[in-house]
Amino acid sequence: MTSTDVDKQADDSGPSGYAAARLRLLTEGARSGPPRRTALSELTDDWLSGLFGAAAERLRGVSLVAVGGYGRGELSPRSDLDLLLLHDGGDTRAVAALADRIWYPVWDLGLALDHSVRTPAEARRTAGEDLKVQLGLLDARHIAGDLGLTTGLRTAVLADWRNQAPKRLPELRELCAERAERQGELQYLLEPDLKEARGGLRDATALRAVAASWLADAPREGLDDARRRLLDVRDALHLATGRATDRLALQEQDQVAAELGLLDADTLLRQVYEAARVISYAGDVTWREVGRVLRSRAVRPRLRAILGGGKPVTERSPLAEGVVEQDGEVVLARAARPERDPVLPLRAAAAAAQAGLPLSLHAVRRLAATARPLPTPWPAEAREQLVTLLGSGQPTVPVWEALEAEGLVTRLLPDWERVRCRPQRNAVHIWTVDRHLIETAVRASEFTRRVSRPDLLLVAALLHDIGKGWPGDHSVAGEIIAKDVAARIGFDHADVTVLSTLVRHHLLLVETATRRDLEDPATVRSVADAVGTQSTLELLHALTEADALATGPAAWSSWRGSLVADLVRRVSAVLAGDLLDEPAAAAPTAEQERLAIEAIATGSPVLSLRAQTEPPAQDEPAVPGEPEPLGVELLIAVPDQPGVLPAVAGVLALHRLTVRTAELRALELPEGVEGSVLLLDWRVAAEYGSLPQAARLRADLVRALDGSLDITGRLAERDAAYPRRRGVVAPPPRVTVAPAASRLATVIEVRAQDAPGLLFRIGQALEDAAVRVRSAHASTLGANAVDAFYVTTPTGSPLPAQEAEAVARKLEEMLRG
Repeated sequence: MTSTDVDKQADDSGPSGYAAARLRLLTEGARSGPPRRTALSELTDDWLSGLFGAAAERLRGVSLVAVGGYGRGELSPRSDLDLLLLHDGGDTRAVAALADRIWYPVWDLGLALDHSVRTPAEARRTAGEDLKVQLGLLDARHIAGDLGLTTGLRTAVLADWRNQAPKRLPELRELCAERAERQGELQYLLEPDLKEARGGLRDATALRAVAASWLADAPREGLDDARRRLLDVRDALHLATGRATDRLALQEQDQVAAELGLLDADTLLRQVYEAARVISYAGDVTWREVGRVLRSRAVRPRLRAILGGGKPVTERSPLAEGVVEQDGEVVLARAARPERDPVLPLRAAAAAAQAGLPLSLHAVRRLAATARPLPTPWPAEAREQLVTLLGSGQPTVPVWEALEAEGLVTRLLPDWERVRCRPQRNAVHIWTVDRHLIETAVRASEFTRRVSRPDLLLVAALLHDIGKGWPGDHSVAGEIIAKDVAARIGFDHADVTVLSTLVRHHLLLVETATRRDLEDPATVRSVADAVGTQSTLELLHALTEADALATGPAAWSSWRGSLVADLVRRVSAVLAGDLLDEPAAAAPTAEQERLAIEAIATGSPVLSLRAQTEPPAQDEPAVPGEPEPLGVELLIAVPDQPGVLPAVAGVLALHRLTVRTAELRALELPEGVEGSVLLLDWRVAAEYGSLPQAARLRADLVRALDGSLDITGRLAERDAAYPRRRGVVAPPPRVTVAPAASRLATVIEVRAQDAPGLLFRIGQALEDAAVRVRSAHASTLGANAVDAFYVTTPTGSPLPAQEAEAVARKLEEMLRG
């Protein structure tokens, strides 16, 4: 039977005919989705038109209007009928009688009805007072009666909405936020409300309303499909339960999945989560654009007055190479070339997360459309930018979601596809697998001061549950995947081994601490054997806590924490015993000796800049003139004198050079050459723009050493010239004295958020403490600086314990201040 036949039967048979036709339509196996919703709306239109026509033969100036979901033609099997009986204010008694002749047959069939009787003026007035009424009227659709009356109301309501948009849209945004707070996020809930939760059908309707205001529009790609998918699930839910419900309860998910022809309930939830994620991201982008437009409208008159009517210039503040901030978003610089810069997506994402700003939709889409794929293994900069992104704390989440929305995450990490939107049917878990991994990285970023390798901690956090997309024990599967991923993103063999160990044993500490006898030496020894080293134990302890905190409130407690800490203390005692003496210096190269001899001969610093590159990967063709940058090696030889470390670090900061690694040591000169030379072998990179000339660096270094260059004042002036951004709230810096780390010197370890001038401030503080820096070993791991300074008294002996602790304490206070 065709839909026309169904409609005709409904017309011929009255309410009972409509009920029978409706039942046949809902049980037709071949028809579902949008065609069924459209057919059900048309069937209902015809039936209501019949009711209206039979009762309104002598009435003029009256129309029957569908609003809300019915107005959009989206009737689900148990949807309410949202109806407005519109009249011109004439014979109100006859209108009331007409309303009864329509409403009662609807109620008699057991259909839910949301109804009102109003004049156009009353409808507009009510819409002005009640935002929900206004949203419903935006979808008003004529069913029967005076078409001109309906058209006039639609035109007036749309005009009112557009005129009032600057006032009503913030109200609508607040309404959406309140609802999200009550209902949670659809893309993570095990029993989601398809309509009310964030990313659900209500939010999709709100985006339609924003588009109708003409102030902003949602990103269209995928939005209609996501909305259709949620409507399909709601249809199946209504048919499976026989009730008008929007909550997808656990006990009904298998039946709903079967109704939709899906494999199982997990497949159903994954589709729901994917749809919700599209709608949520579209909402984030749209509301951000609404805010930008409204701010622009508020500021424009004042700017015109200031500029004398000229067009205001949009400020663009550089963040990184090829990345700038504009209008509160991170966008690509005009000179950026994604097609020639494969690291740009990660660099832009890291810069956005570090600044606490969103990535603009246009920037993400341009990167997705044009960026070159990264070679295998990744260049060092790409790995560093990934670590920086992961270590940015809570701002990582929206930036990662923006990359996800355009498919960049699975392009960078193909194994991510198996965990994306994967539900976790465990009452302890509050997130899907992919979001749990990001949340673990967010939590791990709080512990980067506790470990010597924050980069390994953050990457392990990202990968620890990556095996959940595969059959069997996810820790065993994850170990194999982690080895592959870690090698692909450029970690060396030793680091790959550590990462795979962390993934394989990420549950070891908490399971052993809560299920085994810690007084049994065999228990502690088995953990020590699995972990292997003190540094891996340190990382595993931080990962264990981050994982538990990211799981949910039921997964971690002070009791569990104390048990794990006790186990770690016992295992650490078993692993203890190795002295970490000062790293042996490699024999000087011919270039280093040449610079040292020249420094002695001239009595002043000499330096050389040499670009470091790496060859393309085996599976990547070489691109002429485009080697993968590793940074620039800066070699400096300086006659031994006080203040070398802060002077060099300060000059580099003034020239906007980022220090990625730094080593300072006294150089043994060839026989016959008298004097003492300090050699600095550093790897640096420009924050953005080109590198300074070596001659300028040398000239400024000479001035810094003789005291004629006020580095502190210059850095303060530059900081004051730039507006402060929110940025990342990083964990506080931590300065410790490494016990028994060296027989020849006192080792002071500094772990802090990397920032321009950080090494200068540390060097200056050590100079002020009147200690001699025998050697320094600084590295930047993502956004984290992990530095070790081997210091002595002026006479060359290790510092007394109390003096060492005092130096460390003062240094930490300086960094925190």
